[in-house]
Amino acid sequence: MYRTHTCGELRLSDVNKDVTLSGWVQRTRKMGGMTFVDLRDRYGITQLVFNEGDDAALCEQANKLGREYVVQAKGRVCERSSKNSHIPTGDIEIAVTGLTVLNTSLTPPFTIEDNTDGGDDIRMKFRYLDLRRAAVRKNLELRHRMTMEVRRYLDSQGFLEIETPMLVGSTPEGARDFVVPSRMNPGQFYALPQSPQTLKQLLMVSGMDRYFQIVKCFRDEDLRADRQPEFTQIDCEMSFVEQEDIIQMFEGMAKHLFKELRGVELAEPFQRMPWSEAMKYYGSDKPDLRFGMKFVELMNVLKGYGFSVFDNAAYIGGICAEGAAHYTRKQIDQLTDFVKKPQIGAKGLVYARVEADGNVKSSVDKFYPQEALQRMKEAFGAHPGDLILILSGDDAMKTRKQLCELRLEMGNQLGLRDKNKFACLWVVDFPMFEWSEEEGRLMAMHHPFTHPKSEDIPMLDTHPEDVRADAYDMVVNGVEVGGGSIRIHDPELQAKMFEILGFTPERAQEQFGFLMNAFKYGAPPHGGLAYGLDRWVSLFAGLDSIRDCIAFPKNNSGRDVMLDAPAPLEQAQLDELNLVVALKDEKKG
Repeated sequence: MYRTHTCGELRLSDVNKDVTLSGWVQRTRKMGGMTFVDLRDRYGITQLVFNEGDDAALCEQANKLGREYVVQAKGRVCERSSKNSHIPTGDIEIAVTGLTVLNTSLTPPFTIEDNTDGGDDIRMKFRYLDLRRAAVRKNLELRHRMTMEVRRYLDSQGFLEIETPMLVGSTPEGARDFVVPSRMNPGQFYALPQSPQTLKQLLMVSGMDRYFQIVKCFRDEDLRADRQPEFTQIDCEMSFVEQEDIIQMFEGMAKHLFKELRGVELAEPFQRMPWSEAMKYYGSDKPDLRFGMKFVELMNVLKGYGFSVFDNAAYIGGICAEGAAHYTRKQIDQLTDFVKKPQIGAKGLVYARVEADGNVKSSVDKFYPQEALQRMKEAFGAHPGDLILILSGDDAMKTRKQLCELRLEMGNQLGLRDKNKFACLWVVDFPMFEWSEEEGRLMAMHHPFTHPKSEDIPMLDTHPEDVRADAYDMVVNGVEVGGGSIRIHDPELQAKMFEILGFTPERAQEQFGFLMNAFKYGAPPHGGLAYGLDRWVSLFAGLDSIRDCIAFPKNNSGRDVMLDAPAPLEQAQLDELNLVVALKDEKKG
């Protein structure tokens, strides 16, 4: 056999056992007549010892080992004289009596260690080497444990795991689809699913009652730290439920995951916040509540004093950073440069310090008497030593989003975004629709199958822009980890929704006739939620990006640099698919 034990298994209780280990050479060290080799596999590292005095040939063989050679070592477990408390096997070593090189290795392009010298690009190209690093492997182990706990929890709640197809029809109302040409149906295309939304609703019509699936989804959209073109959802749907039933079920699952995977007990119900309140006080539908700095609107406090920037503004608001009055002018200038970045877009920043004597010292002192500044201080509930930061603009929503970025930056600078602290909430009462300047019409904020709040249904005919949805997102530490809604199950209401979204009856029938027809055969009230598995794992692992909890991720351009994909097809394949590729001339637009 290649091994009797793994490289992370042996302890002092195994001393004097004859064992066989197999793995990769992490490093070798020669000290006098002794050679030490760290042997690594998925389970850990064990030190091998070769003594020139016992077997010179064997020791010479060990001296020729290179990094990442695959070897088999036979020997006896001994107690180490110089123990290593940093690894579980640090009390023992193997006195080697036999060594077999199973495979040699080129010198890796970067060190296979936690603190590697490899940059992102090189590690992505050689991802199979990067996965040997314990830091990355642990993320995949966490991902495995999470999927097991998800299945265990949902199975205990009566859910059935049911697979849905990967080749489906295009859904133009969502993000861009990845499309797949059909050889057997020339000129026609499948789409890869953005989510199994309509299919899981059909399962509810089928009477499955409680469904889940850990499923791959695909969206052809711009990438960022928490997005990949293909990602994994924990997709769930339930029948005969209202919003409260869904929230209770999946808050329970979140608490189960926190307890089992992080050892964190969350006894209190998660906070709930209407979307309108989240946007008003945090400028985001996924506020990070690990710290304060709630927005304070200052329109009635700071207008009318001759400072044209404020007098002409449609919105004036600010945050109070407790204990940050020590910020220097240089630090304030750096914050000003931060909010002026093109991706944020503010025109400037006004600041005010609350002095030890209670007076307020501001960058716009010449426009404001101390009496006005004191009213501003009172609006924030500020105290001596606090720093007030203010933004204004001609668009309230846009300015709040800028203020949100400033708030998060201050949270980072003041060390308030502790990755070992968790603030969970439900954002509820989302708008049903949002206006699209590009399309020139109302669009579904979530998707066309979301049920409006019952009390708002009469406004569908008069003020659809004011209608709220039975929709909900779970937010943890400023990250949306999941969301869902109660679905429309009435075919007449679904037809009305398509009408508001600009669908003709013919187009609605063409795109979603299968679902609307199914509703005519007794659809139960139903709703669901989808968690982002990648986001949950990255959150629990304390990562800033979901990339390192995915075995083979894409880069920021959506490319797999290891497989060199996407890539052109050979002409024979294009001919077989009845495709002609005509690239757009970028100069002509």
